[in-house]
Amino acid sequence: MSEDSVDDAQRCSWCHGDDLYRDYHDREWGVPVHGAQALFERLVLEGMQAGLAWITVLKKRAEMQRAFHQFDIDRLASCGAVELEDWLSNAGLIRHRGKLEAMITNAGLVQAEADFSAFIWQFRPPEHRTHKTFKTVPSQTPESVAMSKALKKKGYRFVGPTICYAFMQSVGMVNDHVADCWRFAPCEELRRAAWS
Repeated sequence: MSEDSVDDAQRCSWCHGDDLYRDYHDREWGVPVHGAQALFERLVLEGMQAGLAWITVLKKRAEMQRAFHQFDIDRLASCGAVELEDWLSNAGLIRHRGKLEAMITNAGLVQAEADFSAFIWQFRPPEHRTHKTFKTVPSQTPESVAMSKALKKKGYRFVGPTICYAFMQSVGMVNDHVADCWRFAPCEELRRAAWS
């Protein structure tokens, strides 16, 4: 698709109104993600969103990447009270003590996983399940509930079933682009390839 036709393309209704929304929708949302660090970043971002608008997370993402060492798992797992206080005084971040403490805890847990990507991807829905399975896009599914339970059992925090489903959408485990969105077909092809 050419640059001009992309500008005029049909998109999911949620991504209008801000270039950050559109860019995230067009480049990242629904594209399968593998690798512990990339998955960890998305899990952190989804946890940071809890109770907030997604645009807030997108507007603060660049500063989060800087302050959180590009979401380097080993560096974050070793952070303590000094870093936490620095983060709480940084207006460019989401300054929620519980979310920040959870990020440090979760980094340590990811660090201990033999293969975090394989662990996460085991919760993808069955191949036959598509966005058309539900009348509306759900806020959680049996798979996101199972993921949430498994993560919580290991000690992860800010990983409720709704957060887990948003995470699944973000990392391409599901394709919730609407059928007439220009990203639906490319993301569906990538999602199917991730099964092979």
